[in-house]
Formats: sequence, C-alpha cells, structure tokens
Amino acid sequence: SLQSTTAGHGVVGGAGGMMVSADTSGSSIASAVSAGSGAVGGGGRVPAGGGVGDRGGEHHGGRGPSAAGGARGNFETLRTTSIVSRQNKNHQPGDMGDALSGYKRIRREHQRAQLKLEEKCRVEMESHKHMLDKEYETLLIQFSKELEKLRMKHEKEHEKKVDSCSIAVKRLQAEIASRHTTDMKTFQQQYKKHCKENMEKWKKDLQDANATKKQKEATLQSQREFLKASEQEEEHKLHERQSDYLILETRKFRRRGLITYFIREKDLLGEELQKREQQLSTAHKMLMRHQQLTEDLECRQQKAIHALKEEQMNRQHSAELNSQHEYMRRSEKDLHKKHAMQQKQQPKSLKQKEIEIRRQFRDTINIQRQQYKEYKQQVVAKTPREEQRSIMKRLKEDQRRKLAMLADQYEQSIAEMLQRQSLKLDECQVVEQQQSSEELQQELDVLTEYQTRNRQAAETQRSRERRELEERISLRKTLLQQKMKEESQRFDREKAERLRLMHDKQSRELDEFDKESIRAGFTALQIAEPSTERWPDEFNVSSQMLSLTVSHPSSLGT
Repeated sequence: SLQSTTAGHGVVGGAGGMMVSADTSGSSIASAVSAGSGAVGGGGRVPAGGGVGDRGGEHHGGRGPSAAGGARGNFETLRTTSIVSRQNKNHQPGDMGDALSGYKRIRREHQRAQLKLEEKCRVEMESHKHMLDKEYETLLIQFSKELEKLRMKHEKEHEKKVDSCSIAVKRLQAEIASRHTTDMKTFQQQYKKHCKENMEKWKKDLQDANATKKQKEATLQSQREFLKASEQEEEHKLHERQSDYLILETRKFRRRGLITYFIREKDLLGEELQKREQQLSTAHKMLMRHQQLTEDLECRQQKAIHALKEEQMNRQHSAELNSQHEYMRRSEKDLHKKHAMQQKQQPKSLKQKEIEIRRQFRDTINIQRQQYKEYKQQVVAKTPREEQRSIMKRLKEDQRRKLAMLADQYEQSIAEMLQRQSLKLDECQVVEQQQSSEELQQELDVLTEYQTRNRQAAETQRSRERRELEERISLRKTLLQQKMKEESQRFDREKAERLRLMHDKQSRELDEFDKESIRAGFTALQIAEPSTERWPDEFNVSSQMLSLTVSHPSSLGT
C-alpha cells in the first residue's frame, strides 16, 4: 500500500515550524512537525537524524550504513550562526516583523503628533492667558488713570468753588459796604440839613422871645449839643443796622454757598461713583468675554485633540485590518503554495512504485517477446513456407495488440494509484483549507470586536473628557459670577458708606454753621429766608432744597 503525508514547508504557529517528510524506502511515509524556531540559535544543534534543510528539510533514514551514516548525519546538522539566522528569518511568517515594525512606527508617530499638538495647545493657552491678563491689567491701569484724572478735576472744581464763593462774599460785602457808605453819607447830609433847619427855626423863635443874648446863646448851644448827640445816636444805630445787615447777608450768602458746595460735592461724588460703577461693569464684561474666549479655545483645543486621536485610531484600525487581510491573503497563498508543492512533491515511495510497475511492465514485455520468439519458431517449424508470411503477419499484429492492451492496463493501474493518492491528498487539503479559513475568519472577528470595544472605550473617554471640561467651565463661570457679584456688593456697600459719610459731614458742617449763626444772634429762619441782595446764578438754590435744609439741616444726606 502507498501512504502519503502533507509534505512541504508550510508555516506552523507563530514561530514558523516546518513540516518534513521522512522514510523514502517505499514502505511508509511519516510526517513530523518541528514546532519552534526550526533550529537552536547561536550555532546550536538540532536533533540528530532530523536536520532542517533550506526548503523544509527531509529526514533520510534507513538508507546508508548505520554507524558511518549516523555520524555523518549528526555532523551535517551543525550550522553556523549566520546560517541559523538566515534560516530563522526564512522560517518566520511573511512580513510579520514588518507589520509589528509598522505598528510601532504608527504608535510612535501618533505619540509624537499628540505630544506636538498638546505642546502647541499648551503654548497657545499660555499665550492666550498672558494676552488676556495683559489686556485686563491695561484696562485696570486705564481705569486708575481715569479715576485719578477725575479726582484731580473734582479737586480743582472744589477749589474753584471755594474761591468763587470767597470772591462772591467779598464782592457782596464790598457792594453792601459801598451802599452803606452812601446811605451813611446821605443820612449825614439829611441830618445836617435837618439840624440846620432846626437851628434856624430856634434862632427865629429866640429872636421873638424876651431873653438876654447870653441866654439865647446858651439855649442854642444846648440845642446844638442835643442835635449833635441825637445825630451820633442815630448814626450809631444806622451803623449797627448796617453792620447787622452785612453780617446777616454774609451769613445767608455763606450758608447758601455752603449748600451749593454740598450739592456740587454730592454731584461730583455721584459722578465719581457712577464712573466707578461703569468701570466695574466694563471690567465684568471683559472678564465674561475672556471667560467665553477661554471656553471657546478650550473646546476648540479639545475638539482638535479628539479629532487627532480619532483619526489616529481610524488609521491604526485601518492598518490593523489591512494587515489582517494581507495576512489572510498571504496565509491562503502560502496554503495554496503548500498544497501545490504537496501535489508536485509526491512521496518517493509512489515514484518507486510507479518505477516498479513500469519495470514489471518492461519485464512482462520482455517475457512476452521471448515467448513470442519461441512461439514463432514453433509455428515456423510447423508451417509451410508459403503460409509463413501471412502467419507471421498475423502473429505480429496479435503481439502488437496484446502489448498495447498490457500497456493500457499498466497505465490504468498507475493512473488509478495516483488518483487514489490525489483524492486522499485533496481531502486533507480541503479540510486544512476549511480549518485555515475558519481560523482566519475567527481572528478577523476577534480583531473587529476588539476594535469595536476600543472605539467604544475611546468614545466613552472622549465623552467623559467633554463632560469634565463642561463641569470645569461651569465651575469657573460660577466662581467668576460669584466673584463679580461680591465685587458689586462690595462696591454698593462702599458707595452707600461714602454717601453716608458725605451726608453726615455735610449735616454736621451745616449744623455747626447754624449754631454759629444762632450764637451770633440770628435765627434759622432769618438765615434761611430769601435775600434781597442779588447773588450770582450759581449760588441760587431751589426753594425746595432751601426749605429742606432749613427744616431739617441733617436731612441733606438722606
């Protein structure tokens, strides 16, 4: 019987084991799988009697002398390091090292790209923060300059108001003093005229009276002294009235100037607080704008990083699938080559059997030819000469026909033997091809499932990162809004406190002024009543404000 095996150099496992054929004596053919690397690295030995050749190797057993052939076979298995390395390289699966190197290169490229993008995002974020901080600091410096400029303007207005009030007081006092001087002169002239008329009347009356000249002079002298005393008294009263009027009008004007100063001070303080409130609102708007810009930049950077990672993952998955498909095509091609090699490299026993059959066929042909010669001699000896030609022709045709039939029988026998071996070999190859296809499809399914899990995990990671970024942005925005609210509340408290202090100060100063007026002998109604003097327009106060300050001096602050 003839037996076959799957001889060749197909790849087994991940280390490139080789399938070798053995026992070419014609009795049996055995197959062996040398799992592993096919040789011991570094110039080591392989098992005796099973050397690995360049194309899968063959173990030749039972052919040469036992002792000498065994020793020579053992020494023939020795290989140098370069040969072993070359054999290991040849025994490795096709392009597996290249695939691993490609994966490593892709991972290194991805890591470099991620590090480069992260560094770019970090630098961009630092530059962005620096720009925003600089813009905010510039705004604060501008606000400080504007407030300082406004305060200097207010100080100048205060000084200008005080100077204008002082000048107006002096002008008022000068006008009143000038008018009083004129009134005094008019009074003196009128009194002198009155005195003169009285003296003339008295002289006329004394001329009609019976009195001595000395009595008349004494009477005139006494009347003259009386008129002089009366003049001095009236002049003194007029001077006192003028002095009181001057003091009263001065107090009225100063109180009115104080009230207008308070009003202007309140307006200037309101202007300053309004300016600060506008600046605070502008600063808060800038902070919110900076927050939005930072949020947009963070979202944009995260999207860029996620897009890069997703692109890298798709590229890696594509490379893995391409590598897997390439591996599957290569495995199918190697299996096809292996089967073709198995078909081409039939076991030597089959060759020897075919040779034996052909040798038997040749022996049979020789025997039949020898028998034909003997039979021919017998026929020639018994047959007459005139019939020998036809008999010989018939015998040749009969011999040719029988030899052709015998050749057909032998060829058919060889063909049936080869067909039986081919059918058996085809069945093993079909089973092996089915197993290989199932294993490759299972590996592809495992890879696809792994990539799906990897993609889902990456999407979950990206969703978690987006959620964490949203939480950080929300927390930062909440803290910023809380800080702005605290600043607004602190400004409102400071505003109310400054208004209260200003109102208290103004009420206190106005009360002290009214007390001084009372100590000077004037009442609050006298000080607050309208003046007949003509004041500048800037010192005119509405009657509502004037009545408010008269009835409730301390209510100006409220």
